[in-house]
Amino acid sequence: LILCACAGENNEHGEMRGLNAAELVAEMKTGWNLGNSLDSIGEDETAWGNPVTTPEMITAVKDQGFDILRVPVTWGQHMDENYTIEPEFMARVKEVVDYGIDSGMYVILDTHHEPDTWLLPQSESMDKVEPQFTALWRQVSEQFADYGDHLVFEGINEARIKGSPTEWSGGTPDERECVNRLNRIFVDTVRETGGKNAKRLLLVSTYAHAVTENAFDGFIFDYDEYTAVALHAYTPYSFTYHSGESWESYEWTGWEKGSISGVFKLIDEQLTSKGIPVIITEYGAVRKRLGDFLYNTEEVIAWLGDYLGTAKQYGIPCVCLLYTSPSPRDRT
Repeated sequence: LILCACAGENNEHGEMRGLNAAELVAEMKTGWNLGNSLDSIGEDETAWGNPVTTPEMITAVKDQGFDILRVPVTWGQHMDENYTIEPEFMARVKEVVDYGIDSGMYVILDTHHEPDTWLLPQSESMDKVEPQFTALWRQVSEQFADYGDHLVFEGINEARIKGSPTEWSGGTPDERECVNRLNRIFVDTVRETGGKNAKRLLLVSTYAHAVTENAFDGFIFDYDEYTAVALHAYTPYSFTYHSGESWESYEWTGWEKGSISGVFKLIDEQLTSKGIPVIITEYGAVRKRLGDFLYNTEEVIAWLGDYLGTAKQYGIPCVCLLYTSPSPRDRT
């Protein structure tokens, strides 16, 4: 009797329905990033000014119509010299993931600010990067092995060489090849743990998650039917980012809408037209101050309609990102 009970699939954290990547992505509508919390650099998840995440907070997000919760996590600062993740931190990540799963949301779990420190996609660093990256994803995969298909793994967040001339434009041939290697390590490591991870939706990405001709040059997508691509697109940059430069725009008149169309046309040309599913796991725009107690909120809403309207035409779900000071980026 005991053997029979143990032989059944554990569905406590949801079932694995056997849906492929395209079918799962088609079920998704719109998402929200839990930024500046488990990805913050410091003593705990409040280090960058956010409160401790609670089930009530995630339920409130779900009640606003979001069905995807992306949980950015910075793991490196919680790993010892043998690349073992602190049990207390792993338990806290699991607790937050459960908030989303229990609410019925899709949850995307990633590795976030690692490229800012140790995860450098360049040949001279890979001998050190690969063992730690492999150990990280093996532990995460084993921890969440019994979760159903509402849990999604995203291999790396914006793998790039910080401060390089091509940091956001697509990197160098060597750097792009290293991102391909890291994508392959991620997928192979997760799949090797077996069980539900054999058919879990996995997200690989371009260099820095960039949507540029350069970033797609040499990008390899040679994976199983349960793998998709994650990209980031804050566009047009003149409106979404607060640069303080003369070219910055505060109003959304629609004259820059072509830049949105251009981004999604490039994604379609490179990926979706070939049957490769895509999720935009980060997008957003800064809410800019126009005067005392006056912000361009209505302009951002208008931009949002054009952005998401275009994404919907291509069947690409998008996950918005909120960054608050003192994070490196201040987007909403």
